Amino acid sequence: MRDNKRSKTITQGVQRSPNRAMLRAVGFSDDDFVKPIIGVANGYSTITPCNIGLEVLAQRAIAALRKAGTMPQVFGTITVSDGIAMGTEGMKFSLVSREVIADSIETVCNAQCMDGVLAIGGCDKNMPGAMIAIARLNIPAIFVYGGTIKPGHLHGQDLTIVSSFEAVGQYSAKKISEAELMDVERHACPGAGACGGMYTANTMSSAFEALGMSLMYSSTMAAEDNEKADSTTQSAEALVNAVKKQILPGEILTRKAFENAISVVMAIGGSTNAVLHLLAIAHAAHVPLTIDDFETIRRRVPVLCDLKPSGKHVTTEFHEAGGVPQIMKMLLTHELIYGDALTITGKTVAEVLADIPKEPRNDQDVIQPWSKPVYAEGHLAILRGNLATEGAVAKITGIKRKSITGQARVFESEENCLDAILAGKIKPGDVIVIRYEGPKGGPGMREMLAPTSAIIGAGLGDSVGLITDGRFSGGTYGMVVGHVAPEAFVGGTIALVHEGDSITIDAEKRLLQLNISEEEIAKRRAAWKPPQPKYTRGVLAKYAKLVSSSSVGAVTD
Repeated sequence: MRDNKRSKTITQGVQRSPNRAMLRAVGFSDDDFVKPIIGVANGYSTITPCNIGLEVLAQRAIAALRKAGTMPQVFGTITVSDGIAMGTEGMKFSLVSREVIADSIETVCNAQCMDGVLAIGGCDKNMPGAMIAIARLNIPAIFVYGGTIKPGHLHGQDLTIVSSFEAVGQYSAKKISEAELMDVERHACPGAGACGGMYTANTMSSAFEALGMSLMYSSTMAAEDNEKADSTTQSAEALVNAVKKQILPGEILTRKAFENAISVVMAIGGSTNAVLHLLAIAHAAHVPLTIDDFETIRRRVPVLCDLKPSGKHVTTEFHEAGGVPQIMKMLLTHELIYGDALTITGKTVAEVLADIPKEPRNDQDVIQPWSKPVYAEGHLAILRGNLATEGAVAKITGIKRKSITGQARVFESEENCLDAILAGKIKPGDVIVIRYEGPKGGPGMREMLAPTSAIIGAGLGDSVGLITDGRFSGGTYGMVVGHVAPEAFVGGTIALVHEGDSITIDAEKRLLQLNISEEEIAKRRAAWKPPQPKYTRGVLAKYAKLVSSSSVGAVTD
């Protein structure tokens, strides 16, 4: 456990001073100066459906915190919409926003000497950004997830945002009409909440529940359901208890907790982004965690859930089937998570799971029984080879072919690749290489949902490979490998690939290999010259200077 170095709060530090006068101006009375000050980091915005419902939750939290005898102080945190920015230059700011969120919460809570913080977020980077800040601060804290969107419906099928991206590929391949494409667009996102499959937002909220930093069941509730608001009230009450008992994140965010979270991510079929974000949170928490730990855990944890993007169900159905607690109880029963890990409630994992059945209900098929898992091993594999000496991340389940050796089709940006796919220039057996999209090279490590969805939509998902030093959306599936490190911008081997080179992606051998001689690689490396930075001023330039390799979480401190 790390030391909590916080001194007295502003209100406790002095008896009479100008800072007390300013607090009176925002609503403090004489009796309030002895109460704990609780920050409410509110990610509300109308930028994205993920966050549009957060203001209601913030007000519920504020009311509960006041009732419990604390002084809540609300402040805003930013968000950007990955789904709206996807495929554009704006997506370069997505991963950057994780750092901005973390820095802003840390800054406000430290500047105002807050006694605790309740963070509310909805979109992909809200979760890891808030948890990085919580780990740095080490004051009592809890995360409240804004909730998942309910599925759209069309012709008897559930739709998510990924349905819309895939429909673009289907339209370009002349498999559907423009009218059908527009029908999907109009029905895919029916209201508030984060993208509805087991994509990045729902993956990270589930991981936080497993970490012990969010309440049971809270990670899979629908944004628009009453239980989401009720859970926010309960979260505020749990935080007040943690403040009174001084239950600190440093006691919760332990090595055991991170192993629990990784195990849950594997069991639910979660996003590749979980690797990047959990590494970054562990770094902030001073917990030793490496990319290879994900591979170790993958081999012992089965995939138990049949969830989109590679499965058929959405997160609201997962919630109805028992959600994260059901998965955790199954893993605990088979000694694959630590029952003695602490949660924000002050109880251990084993204690909060005591009343959960050891097997899922028979009247659902979202969560499979232990004897019949969806896959015998986890789905997030760490690949290595001369193309990824620091590692790369791939989803290896839900694909028909486990390996491909094909000729490289090299693109220096996502846009150029997408144009080629939509123009029908990518053929079965090709291995697409999208480079200079890494943390430094992008900068910002964009997600490649547009090209991967176009590949699926064109019917090439089982016959075309794709590798990139960028990221993938949680909605991506297929024979794709991301987070290739070292990235092209710093001279990684991916920068040395030529059009037509032979590349092997082998999921079973966990291999990512450029099939040329070491002598030829050395020759190309000697001739390679670092490109000029794409940005020389502003936030992207600062980020590119600070950010680390994706293999250690793309951290900036």
